[in-house]
Amino acid sequence: MPNYNITGKIISISDKMSFDSGAEKLSFRIDTGEAWSNIVEFELFKGKDYVEHLDKFIEFNKVGDMVDVEFQLKCNHYTKDGADKVFTSLSCWRVSKVGIEGATAPPKAKIEDFDNLPF
Repeated sequence: MPNYNITGKIISISDKMSFDSGAEKLSFRIDTGEAWSNIVEFELFKGKDYVEHLDKFIEFNKVGDMVDVEFQLKCNHYTKDGADKVFTSLSCWRVSKVGIEGATAPPKAKIEDFDNLPF
């Protein structure tokens, strides 16, 4: 599955959620500044061996920071009460600060990059 990039300002960071397996998850939202569809929420999910990555994210990223986010679309199919359901999330892979000397951000995604989606 391809990676996508988008740039925006962090407007919220959730508390960490812990699971019985030892895995943890958090989500954060950015505002892209676009005229429409400008708020985007990403998910960070780490297994028990990598939960320190969430602590590092919280330590180095704050509300108000401009960031470039590299992410993938993640879809899970399940059946609940006899009905087929699909859960789709934006799974964050990398966050880079924008506008900090020495930091290099991947190129921004352009809306044309999404024109080849199958829907």
